[in-house]
Amino acid sequence: MSFAVFAQEEGQLKKKIPVNSNQPNNRNGANANTRKETDKKDSTLGFEHRDDLKDSINISYRYLDSLRRNTIDSSINDFDRYFSLPSNWQYLGNNGAAAFPLIFQPNMKPGWDAGFHAFDIYRFTLEGSKFYKSTRPFSSLSYQLASGKEQMLKAMHTQNPKPNLNVGFDYRLISAPGFFVTQNTNHNNVRLFSNYQGKRKRYNAYFLLVSNTIRASENGGIQNDSFLLDPNRKDRFSVPVKLGGSAEFRTNPFATTINTGNTYKDFNFFFRQSYDLGKRDSVAINDSTTEFLFYPKLRLQYTLNTASYTYTFNDVLTDSAIYNDWYDLLFNKKIDSFSRREKWKLVNHDFSIIQFPDTKNQAQFLSAGATLQQIKGELRTGNISNYNVILHGEYRNRTRNKRWDLLLKGEFYPTGFNSGDYSVQASLGRFLNKKLGDVNLFFQNVNRTPSFVFDNRSSFNLGDFQDFKKENITLFGATATNAFFTLGFKNYLVTNYTYFSDYYHKAQYSKLINLLQVSASKKIKISRRWNWYTEATVQQTDAAAPIKVPLLFTRNRLAFEGRFFKNLNLSTGVEVRYYTAYKANNYSPVIGQFFPQDTITIKNLPDVSVFLHFRIKSFTGFIRSENLNTASFKNGFGFVNNNFAAPHYPTQGMMIRFGIQWWFVN
Repeated sequence: MSFAVFAQEEGQLKKKIPVNSNQPNNRNGANANTRKETDKKDSTLGFEHRDDLKDSINISYRYLDSLRRNTIDSSINDFDRYFSLPSNWQYLGNNGAAAFPLIFQPNMKPGWDAGFHAFDIYRFTLEGSKFYKSTRPFSSLSYQLASGKEQMLKAMHTQNPKPNLNVGFDYRLISAPGFFVTQNTNHNNVRLFSNYQGKRKRYNAYFLLVSNTIRASENGGIQNDSFLLDPNRKDRFSVPVKLGGSAEFRTNPFATTINTGNTYKDFNFFFRQSYDLGKRDSVAINDSTTEFLFYPKLRLQYTLNTASYTYTFNDVLTDSAIYNDWYDLLFNKKIDSFSRREKWKLVNHDFSIIQFPDTKNQAQFLSAGATLQQIKGELRTGNISNYNVILHGEYRNRTRNKRWDLLLKGEFYPTGFNSGDYSVQASLGRFLNKKLGDVNLFFQNVNRTPSFVFDNRSSFNLGDFQDFKKENITLFGATATNAFFTLGFKNYLVTNYTYFSDYYHKAQYSKLINLLQVSASKKIKISRRWNWYTEATVQQTDAAAPIKVPLLFTRNRLAFEGRFFKNLNLSTGVEVRYYTAYKANNYSPVIGQFFPQDTITIKNLPDVSVFLHFRIKSFTGFIRSENLNTASFKNGFGFVNNNFAAPHYPTQGMMIRFGIQWWFVN
């Protein structure tokens, strides 16, 4: 508008040019040429030609303890990059509800662990934090709105106030009232990050502050699966559920009250400092500017990490019959209240020494260190205080020609609460050529104490007292990645697998469990504009083992793609996700754990969606119609033929999802 108003001011864009009476006023004469030159010069007073390079930016990031720098992915063909959880995960019927991977992933971290992982996929973590380097301030805003008033908001900003200092933040809100009673979720995730390098490049500092608040109501599933096809219950809030059924149904997307369900909170503070000893150098840019260079030979590093975790289950309107049947709990009244709470605080002090054998290759190093971990817990049975001493070492060598990548890493708990735990891992990667791509071999062995939720002292122990041996998990496999396809296989060998056998009883499987996974993915170009993206994973294990997985998981996308009208990037088509029938794990709401069952087989139709994804410069939009497979003509047409995530946990019917994302270069 300012340009439009400015253009109307007389004399600004076209000034009056004095005419010399001694010269002819001829259109082809000198005055005419002077007028043309003056008009051209004066026209720049009101308008300036847009320089697209002014919106350009050089931005990259790397993860904590990672050597590789990555660029931001702006592709639009895979919605997994923008949704709260990937396609190979399954949530219990509502975005933000308890979720589990369809492709088996055991816990392979030694040491202390509370054991509540049903909502891990929605958390911000230290390992997933990015440290950016940007030439200009960069921001990203994203918003998604779906049927049932489901919303997701994401915001990110990073900038370098100084060339050697980067600061930024991440925020995400997931709010989903759900389609069934007592199913609402509300998650808030916040992350502040910064990294600093001294002027002479000897001192480095990394700062992280991560906070997660997970609120998820639990309804225990619907009372009878046949209610889904009842023509009088097409409005799903009228379907009776097992827990919290008498609670008032609310569709307010900003309601955060959890009358029946879990509230998990965690807060992490991370601060790392390091100082390098080595070879100094400098380059004179001009008479007043000098660029300092430094090649480290020895690094002294100190890390402070404090963390607090709170796990709470509340039910203000318990159904005594359900609690008696599931948990063998008796109440004095038919409707009573029930709660469990557990709080932990951990403080880690780590000191490490890192040595760089090759002055010109910082991707080759040898590190050794020790960590003192202080543990305090507030439990229903009383408070506990303990500690761990952790010794760790690592050798890494990514050669300067970037053809070989070797990793040897290990940690050991010689004393403390988790005494005897350890982890060793090794990987060897080789870049063959542009055609054959990369090949990677890997191995890992973990010996770990079962998570504290299996401990007799846990606040969530509902009367089952047992002692368990340490779990031992071995993983080995290989991957091959090139321009044509990606292949991989993993083999897990698990002994002393610890699990819940029902809603609260614990068990340990002493026999060896062998689980094999083979996966493949490929982009198939059908024509100039049509592409087929396919991925599949086959899993096989002993039928008697307590690990239950589908034999086949596959996802396929048939998309019409290309760039149109210079700036329009388009990807539109159909997406199908399918996994074979299997006895899916059931879920225990009070303790927040999935457990195996052998009575109900989950046999779903393929999940079918149609989508339209597009990007115009820095603006991205998504329009999706999901779960079209739920269409049914029984008792009249409707999207009521729901699939199931777990026994008595139906997923949503047809949903319309709309989303936008906008990038800003400030």
